[in-house]
Amino acid sequence: MNPIILRNATVLDPRAGELIPDRSVVIRNGRIEEVADAKAHAGDATVIDLRGRVLMPGLIDSHVHATQASSDFAELRSWSPYYAAARVSRLLREMLLRGFTTVRDMGGADHGVARAVEEGLFEGPRVLYGGPIIAPTGGHGLTEICDGETELRRAIRRQMALGAHHVKLTVSGGVISSMRIDALGFSEAEIRAAVDEAALAHRYVAGHAYTAEAVNRALRWGVRTIEHGNLIDGSSIELFRQHEAFYVPTLASFFALAREDAPHALSAESLAKLHHVRDAGIQALALADRAGIRIGYGTDLHGPLHAHQSMEFQLRSQVQKPADILRSATVTGAEIAGLVGSVGEIVPGAHADLLVVDGNPLEDIGLLADPERSLLLIMKGGGFVKNTL
Repeated sequence: MNPIILRNATVLDPRAGELIPDRSVVIRNGRIEEVADAKAHAGDATVIDLRGRVLMPGLIDSHVHATQASSDFAELRSWSPYYAAARVSRLLREMLLRGFTTVRDMGGADHGVARAVEEGLFEGPRVLYGGPIIAPTGGHGLTEICDGETELRRAIRRQMALGAHHVKLTVSGGVISSMRIDALGFSEAEIRAAVDEAALAHRYVAGHAYTAEAVNRALRWGVRTIEHGNLIDGSSIELFRQHEAFYVPTLASFFALAREDAPHALSAESLAKLHHVRDAGIQALALADRAGIRIGYGTDLHGPLHAHQSMEFQLRSQVQKPADILRSATVTGAEIAGLVGSVGEIVPGAHADLLVVDGNPLEDIGLLADPERSLLLIMKGGGFVKNTL
Protein backbone atom coordinates (compact mmCIF):
# COMPACT_ATOMS: atom_id res chain seq x y z
CA MET A 1 0.00 0.00 0.00
CA ASN A 2 1.37 3.40 -0.95
CA PRO A 3 1.94 5.86 1.88
CA ILE A 4 -0.54 8.71 2.36
CA ILE A 5 0.32 12.31 3.17
CA LEU A 6 -2.29 14.61 4.67
CA ARG A 7 -0.78 17.99 3.83
CA ASN A 8 -1.53 21.53 5.06
CA ALA A 9 -3.26 20.22 8.17
CA THR A 10 -4.07 22.14 11.32
CA VAL A 11 -3.37 19.37 13.82
CA LEU A 12 -5.32 19.20 17.06
CA ASP A 13 -3.16 18.29 20.06
CA PRO A 14 -5.80 17.12 22.57
CA ARG A 15 -3.30 16.76 25.41
CA ALA A 16 -2.36 20.44 25.23
CA GLY A 17 -5.74 21.60 23.92
CA GLU A 18 -4.04 23.45 21.07
CA LEU A 19 -4.03 23.65 17.28
CA ILE A 20 -0.76 23.34 15.39
CA PRO A 21 -0.97 24.80 11.86
CA ASP A 22 0.93 23.89 8.68
CA ARG A 23 1.56 20.23 9.44
CA SER A 24 1.88 17.20 7.20
CA VAL A 25 1.02 13.75 8.52
CA VAL A 26 2.69 10.80 6.78
CA ILE A 27 0.83 7.48 7.03
CA ARG A 28 2.37 4.14 6.14
CA ASN A 29 1.04 0.62 6.75
CA GLY A 30 -1.87 1.90 8.80
CA ARG A 31 0.20 3.93 11.25
CA ILE A 32 1.42 7.49 11.54
CA GLU A 33 5.04 7.53 10.42
CA GLU A 34 5.79 11.22 10.74
CA VAL A 35 4.26 14.53 11.75
CA ALA A 36 6.32 17.21 10.06
CA ASP A 37 6.16 20.61 8.44
CA ALA A 38 3.85 21.13 5.50
CA LYS A 39 6.58 20.30 2.95
CA ALA A 40 7.02 16.66 3.99
CA HIS A 41 6.97 14.22 1.08
CA ALA A 42 7.35 10.53 0.27
CA GLY A 43 8.04 9.60 -3.33
CA ASP A 44 5.08 7.38 -4.23
CA ALA A 45 2.64 8.79 -1.67
CA THR A 46 -1.00 9.66 -2.22
CA VAL A 47 -1.27 13.33 -1.21
CA ILE A 48 -4.42 14.92 0.18
CA ASP A 49 -4.40 18.67 0.73
CA LEU A 50 -6.48 19.57 3.80
CA ARG A 51 -6.19 23.30 3.03
CA GLY A 52 -5.76 24.25 6.67
CA ARG A 53 -8.68 22.23 8.05
CA VAL A 54 -8.52 20.72 11.52
CA LEU A 55 -7.13 17.18 11.68
CA MET A 56 -7.79 15.41 14.95
CA PRO A 57 -7.41 11.88 16.33
CA GLY A 58 -10.29 9.43 16.12
CA LEU A 59 -12.65 9.42 19.07
CA ILE A 60 -12.79 6.91 21.93
CA ASP A 61 -16.05 5.97 23.62
CA SER A 62 -15.10 4.35 26.92
CA HIS A 63 -18.55 2.94 27.72
CA VAL A 64 -20.53 1.24 24.96
CA HIS A 65 -22.65 -1.87 24.62
CA ALA A 66 -21.83 -2.93 21.09
CA THR A 67 -23.95 -6.09 21.14
CA GLN A 68 -27.07 -4.52 22.61
CA ALA A 69 -28.74 -3.69 19.32
CA SER A 70 -32.13 -3.68 21.04
CA SER A 71 -33.17 -1.90 24.22
CA ASP A 72 -35.41 -4.88 25.06
CA PHE A 73 -33.35 -7.55 26.82
CA ALA A 74 -36.01 -10.22 26.26
CA GLU A 75 -35.85 -9.50 22.52
CA LEU A 76 -32.06 -9.75 22.55
CA ARG A 77 -32.22 -13.17 24.17
CA SER A 78 -34.66 -14.36 21.51
CA TRP A 79 -32.43 -13.54 18.54
CA SER A 80 -30.53 -16.11 16.53
CA PRO A 81 -26.77 -15.51 16.99
CA TYR A 82 -26.50 -15.01 13.22
CA TYR A 83 -29.16 -12.32 13.22
CA ALA A 84 -27.62 -10.72 16.31
CA ALA A 85 -24.24 -10.58 14.58
CA ALA A 86 -25.78 -8.83 11.57
CA ARG A 87 -27.35 -6.21 13.83
CA VAL A 88 -24.07 -5.70 15.71
CA SER A 89 -22.23 -5.23 12.43
CA ARG A 90 -24.54 -2.39 11.43
CA LEU A 91 -24.35 -0.80 14.87
CA LEU A 92 -20.52 -0.80 14.78
CA ARG A 93 -20.48 0.71 11.30
CA GLU A 94 -22.69 3.55 12.54
CA MET A 95 -20.34 4.20 15.48
CA LEU A 96 -17.43 4.47 13.09
CA LEU A 97 -19.31 6.98 10.93
CA ARG A 98 -19.71 9.16 14.03
CA GLY A 99 -15.93 9.29 14.30
CA PHE A 100 -15.45 6.68 17.04
CA THR A 101 -12.47 4.56 16.05
CA THR A 102 -11.96 2.79 19.39
CA VAL A 103 -14.62 1.71 21.89
CA ARG A 104 -14.48 0.03 25.28
CA ASP A 105 -17.38 -2.40 25.53
CA MET A 106 -18.83 -2.55 29.04
CA GLY A 107 -20.94 -5.65 28.81
CA GLY A 108 -21.79 -8.02 26.00
CA ALA A 109 -19.06 -7.99 23.37
CA ASP A 110 -16.54 -10.81 23.36
CA HIS A 111 -13.45 -11.97 21.48
CA GLY A 112 -15.60 -12.89 18.48
CA VAL A 113 -16.83 -9.33 17.95
CA ALA A 114 -13.33 -7.90 18.37
CA ARG A 115 -11.87 -10.49 15.98
CA ALA A 116 -14.53 -9.80 13.35
CA VAL A 117 -13.56 -6.12 13.39
CA GLU A 118 -9.84 -6.85 13.43
CA GLU A 119 -10.13 -9.15 10.41
CA GLY A 120 -12.34 -6.71 8.51
CA LEU A 121 -15.44 -8.90 8.60
CA PHE A 122 -17.22 -6.10 10.46
CA GLU A 123 -16.42 -2.48 9.67
CA GLY A 124 -16.28 -0.65 12.94
CA PRO A 125 -14.11 0.76 15.71
CA ARG A 126 -11.59 -1.53 17.39
CA VAL A 127 -13.41 -3.16 20.28
CA LEU A 128 -11.87 -3.51 23.74
CA TYR A 129 -14.11 -6.11 25.38
CA GLY A 130 -14.72 -7.40 28.88
CA GLY A 131 -17.29 -10.11 28.25
CA PRO A 132 -20.49 -10.23 30.30
CA ILE A 133 -21.12 -7.87 33.20
CA ILE A 134 -20.61 -9.63 36.53
CA ALA A 135 -23.36 -9.04 39.08
CA PRO A 136 -24.48 -10.57 42.38
CA THR A 137 -27.82 -12.32 42.66
CA GLY A 138 -30.44 -9.65 42.00
CA GLY A 139 -28.21 -7.80 39.51
CA HIS A 140 -29.63 -6.26 36.39
CA GLY A 141 -29.44 -6.60 32.62
CA LEU A 142 -27.53 -9.20 30.61
CA THR A 143 -25.18 -10.33 33.35
CA GLU A 144 -23.28 -13.28 34.70
CA ILE A 145 -24.39 -13.90 38.27
CA CYS A 146 -21.58 -14.57 40.73
CA ASP A 147 -21.80 -14.86 44.51
CA GLY A 148 -18.71 -15.30 46.63
CA GLU A 149 -15.00 -14.99 45.96
CA THR A 150 -14.64 -18.39 44.31
CA GLU A 151 -17.38 -17.76 41.74
CA LEU A 152 -15.96 -14.32 40.97
CA ARG A 153 -12.44 -15.61 40.48
CA ARG A 154 -13.65 -18.45 38.27
CA ALA A 155 -15.70 -16.09 36.07
CA ILE A 156 -12.84 -13.60 35.75
CA ARG A 157 -10.35 -16.33 34.87
CA ARG A 158 -12.65 -17.51 32.08
CA GLN A 159 -12.85 -13.97 30.69
CA MET A 160 -9.10 -13.42 30.95
CA ALA A 161 -8.44 -16.70 29.16
CA LEU A 162 -10.48 -15.33 26.24
CA GLY A 163 -8.41 -12.15 26.11
CA ALA A 164 -10.67 -9.70 27.97
CA HIS A 165 -9.26 -6.20 28.46
CA HIS A 166 -11.13 -5.53 31.72
CA VAL A 167 -13.82 -6.81 34.07
CA LYS A 168 -17.02 -4.98 34.96
CA LEU A 169 -18.78 -5.42 38.29
CA THR A 170 -22.13 -3.96 39.34
CA VAL A 171 -21.25 -2.56 42.77
CA SER A 172 -24.56 -0.75 43.22
CA GLY A 173 -28.15 -0.85 42.09
CA GLY A 174 -29.15 0.64 38.77
CA VAL A 175 -31.90 2.37 36.87
CA ILE A 176 -33.22 -0.76 35.18
CA SER A 177 -32.62 -3.23 38.00
CA SER A 178 -35.03 -4.24 40.74
CA MET A 179 -32.44 -3.11 43.29
CA ARG A 180 -32.72 0.34 44.83
CA ILE A 181 -30.31 2.87 43.35
CA ASP A 182 -28.54 3.12 46.72
CA ALA A 183 -28.28 -0.65 47.20
CA LEU A 184 -24.74 -2.00 47.37
CA GLY A 185 -23.49 -4.92 45.30
CA PHE A 186 -20.75 -7.31 46.46
CA SER A 187 -18.95 -7.40 49.80
CA GLU A 188 -15.51 -5.98 50.46
CA ALA A 189 -13.98 -9.45 50.22
CA GLU A 190 -15.67 -10.09 46.87
CA ILE A 191 -14.57 -6.77 45.33
CA ARG A 192 -11.00 -7.24 46.59
CA ALA A 193 -10.96 -10.76 45.13
CA ALA A 194 -12.13 -9.48 41.75
CA VAL A 195 -9.52 -6.70 41.74
CA ASP A 196 -6.81 -9.18 42.69
CA GLU A 197 -7.84 -11.68 40.03
CA ALA A 198 -7.90 -9.02 37.29
CA ALA A 199 -4.49 -7.77 38.43
CA LEU A 200 -3.04 -11.28 38.08
CA ALA A 201 -3.80 -10.97 34.36
CA HIS A 202 -2.50 -7.36 34.30
CA ARG A 203 -6.03 -6.15 33.74
CA TYR A 204 -8.41 -4.07 35.89
CA VAL A 205 -11.93 -3.80 37.26
CA ALA A 206 -14.51 -1.23 36.19
CA GLY A 207 -17.38 -0.57 38.57
CA HIS A 208 -21.00 0.29 37.78
CA ALA A 209 -21.93 2.61 40.65
CA TYR A 210 -24.17 5.60 41.31
CA THR A 211 -24.04 6.76 44.91
CA ALA A 212 -21.03 8.22 46.69
CA GLU A 213 -21.16 5.29 49.12
CA ALA A 214 -20.95 2.71 46.34
CA VAL A 215 -18.29 4.66 44.45
CA ASN A 216 -16.17 5.15 47.55
CA ARG A 217 -16.28 1.46 48.51
CA ALA A 218 -15.16 0.52 45.02
CA LEU A 219 -12.34 3.06 44.92
CA ARG A 220 -10.99 2.09 48.34
CA TRP A 221 -10.80 -1.55 47.31
CA GLY A 222 -9.04 -1.07 43.98
CA VAL A 223 -11.68 -0.56 41.27
CA ARG A 224 -9.94 1.50 38.56
CA THR A 225 -12.79 3.11 36.61
CA ILE A 226 -16.16 4.27 37.90
CA GLU A 227 -19.00 4.06 35.41
CA HIS A 228 -21.91 6.54 35.82
CA GLY A 229 -21.20 7.95 39.31
CA ASN A 230 -24.05 10.44 39.10
CA LEU A 231 -24.32 10.88 42.88
CA ILE A 232 -20.67 11.35 43.86
CA ASP A 233 -19.62 13.99 46.38
CA GLY A 234 -16.47 15.62 47.72
CA SER A 235 -15.40 12.46 49.57
CA SER A 236 -15.42 10.60 46.25
CA ILE A 237 -13.21 13.24 44.65
CA GLU A 238 -10.52 12.71 47.28
CA LEU A 239 -10.57 8.96 46.69
CA PHE A 240 -10.32 9.39 42.91
CA ARG A 241 -7.17 11.42 43.56
CA GLN A 242 -5.67 9.02 46.09
CA HIS A 243 -6.17 5.96 43.89
CA GLU A 244 -5.49 7.64 40.52
CA ALA A 245 -8.78 6.27 39.25
CA PHE A 246 -10.87 7.33 36.26
CA TYR A 247 -14.42 8.66 36.15
CA VAL A 248 -16.63 7.76 33.15
CA PRO A 249 -19.96 9.63 33.23
CA THR A 250 -22.60 8.51 30.76
CA LEU A 251 -24.99 11.44 30.49
CA ALA A 252 -26.26 10.57 27.00
CA SER A 253 -27.88 7.38 28.26
CA PHE A 254 -30.10 9.12 30.80
CA PHE A 255 -31.10 12.00 28.55
CA ALA A 256 -31.84 9.64 25.65
CA LEU A 257 -33.96 7.35 27.85
CA ALA A 258 -35.91 10.35 29.14
CA ARG A 259 -36.92 11.49 25.64
CA GLU A 260 -40.61 11.15 24.86
CA ASP A 261 -39.80 9.13 21.74
CA ALA A 262 -37.45 6.72 23.53
CA PRO A 263 -38.30 3.09 22.65
CA HIS A 264 -38.50 1.73 26.16
CA ALA A 265 -41.03 0.49 28.64
CA LEU A 266 -39.50 1.42 31.99
CA SER A 267 -41.55 0.87 35.10
CA ALA A 268 -42.69 3.85 37.15
CA GLU A 269 -39.99 2.95 39.70
CA SER A 270 -37.26 2.90 37.04
CA LEU A 271 -38.47 6.18 35.55
CA ALA A 272 -38.24 7.84 38.97
CA LYS A 273 -34.67 6.56 39.36
CA LEU A 274 -33.85 7.70 35.83
CA HIS A 275 -34.93 11.29 36.43
CA HIS A 276 -33.11 11.39 39.76
CA VAL A 277 -29.73 10.33 38.33
CA ARG A 278 -30.18 12.32 35.12
CA ASP A 279 -30.64 15.58 36.98
CA ALA A 280 -27.70 14.84 39.30
CA GLY A 281 -25.33 13.73 36.54
CA ILE A 282 -24.50 17.18 35.21
CA GLN A 283 -23.63 18.42 38.70
CA ALA A 284 -21.46 15.38 39.36
CA LEU A 285 -19.57 16.03 36.13
CA ALA A 286 -19.09 19.68 37.09
CA LEU A 287 -17.72 18.65 40.49
CA ALA A 288 -15.23 16.20 38.96
CA ASP A 289 -14.20 18.64 36.24
CA ARG A 290 -13.47 21.45 38.73
CA ALA A 291 -11.40 19.04 40.79
CA GLY A 292 -9.28 17.95 37.82
CA ILE A 293 -10.24 14.26 38.04
CA ARG A 294 -9.39 12.19 34.96
CA ILE A 295 -12.66 11.89 33.06
CA GLY A 296 -13.38 9.54 30.16
CA TYR A 297 -16.08 9.89 27.51
CA GLY A 298 -18.86 7.32 27.79
CA THR A 299 -22.42 6.94 26.50
CA ASP A 300 -23.94 3.60 27.68
CA LEU A 301 -26.64 3.48 25.00
CA HIS A 302 -28.79 0.57 23.86
CA GLY A 303 -30.76 -0.30 20.73
CA PRO A 304 -32.02 2.66 18.66
CA LEU A 305 -30.69 5.04 21.31
CA HIS A 306 -27.16 4.45 19.98
CA ALA A 307 -28.06 7.16 17.48
CA HIS A 308 -27.54 9.67 20.34
CA GLN A 309 -23.89 8.67 20.89
CA SER A 310 -22.58 12.09 19.84
CA MET A 311 -25.07 13.94 22.05
CA GLU A 312 -22.67 13.48 24.97
CA PHE A 313 -20.49 16.28 23.54
CA GLN A 314 -23.35 18.76 23.70
CA LEU A 315 -24.46 17.67 27.17
CA ARG A 316 -21.00 18.01 28.67
CA SER A 317 -20.58 21.48 27.17
CA GLN A 318 -23.00 22.76 29.81
CA VAL A 319 -20.22 22.49 32.40
CA GLN A 320 -16.97 21.69 30.57
CA LYS A 321 -14.74 23.54 28.14
CA PRO A 322 -14.38 22.02 24.65
CA ALA A 323 -10.70 21.21 25.22
CA ASP A 324 -11.54 19.17 28.31
CA ILE A 325 -14.31 17.27 26.55
CA LEU A 326 -12.00 16.51 23.63
CA ARG A 327 -9.33 15.28 26.04
CA SER A 328 -11.88 12.89 27.58
CA ALA A 329 -12.72 11.42 24.17
CA THR A 330 -9.11 11.01 23.06
CA VAL A 331 -6.04 10.90 25.33
CA THR A 332 -7.92 10.06 28.54
CA GLY A 333 -9.71 7.27 26.72
CA ALA A 334 -6.31 5.97 25.62
CA GLU A 335 -5.06 6.10 29.22
CA ILE A 336 -8.10 4.13 30.42
CA ALA A 337 -7.51 1.51 27.72
CA GLY A 338 -3.75 1.28 28.28
CA LEU A 339 -3.16 2.39 24.70
CA VAL A 340 -1.28 5.67 25.15
CA GLY A 341 0.79 6.33 22.05
CA SER A 342 -1.36 3.99 19.96
CA VAL A 343 -4.71 5.83 19.88
CA GLY A 344 -6.06 9.22 20.89
CA GLU A 345 -3.17 11.34 19.59
CA ILE A 346 -1.56 12.26 16.29
CA VAL A 347 1.97 11.08 17.05
CA PRO A 348 4.47 8.84 15.25
CA GLY A 349 3.71 5.17 15.85
CA ALA A 350 0.01 5.65 16.57
CA HIS A 351 -2.73 4.01 14.54
CA ALA A 352 -3.78 6.30 11.70
CA ASP A 353 -7.22 6.90 13.21
CA LEU A 354 -7.96 10.41 11.99
CA LEU A 355 -10.82 12.85 11.49
CA VAL A 356 -11.00 16.01 9.39
CA VAL A 357 -13.46 18.49 10.88
CA ASP A 358 -15.23 21.27 9.01
CA GLY A 359 -14.59 23.87 11.70
CA ASN A 360 -12.72 24.21 14.98
CA PRO A 361 -13.98 21.89 17.76
CA LEU A 362 -11.94 23.81 20.35
CA GLU A 363 -14.30 26.71 19.71
CA ASP A 364 -17.47 24.75 18.91
CA ILE A 365 -17.70 21.27 20.43
CA GLY A 366 -21.15 21.03 18.85
CA LEU A 367 -19.42 20.15 15.59
CA LEU A 368 -18.76 16.67 16.95
CA ALA A 369 -22.40 16.35 17.98
CA ASP A 370 -23.28 16.57 14.26
CA PRO A 371 -20.78 14.16 12.67
CA GLU A 372 -22.69 13.57 9.43
CA ARG A 373 -22.28 17.22 8.51
CA SER A 374 -19.03 18.14 10.25
CA LEU A 375 -16.74 15.15 9.64
CA LEU A 376 -15.37 15.47 6.13
CA LEU A 377 -12.93 12.58 6.42
CA ILE A 378 -12.83 9.55 8.69
CA MET A 379 -9.85 7.23 8.64
CA LYS A 380 -9.27 4.13 10.74
CA GLY A 381 -5.96 2.31 10.65
CA GLY A 382 -4.98 4.20 7.50
CA GLY A 383 -8.11 3.14 5.61
CA PHE A 384 -10.73 5.59 4.41
CA VAL A 385 -14.15 5.17 5.99
CA LYS A 386 -15.46 8.49 4.64
CA ASN A 387 -13.85 11.08 2.40
CA THR A 388 -15.83 14.07 1.10
CA LEU A 389 -12.89 16.46 0.69
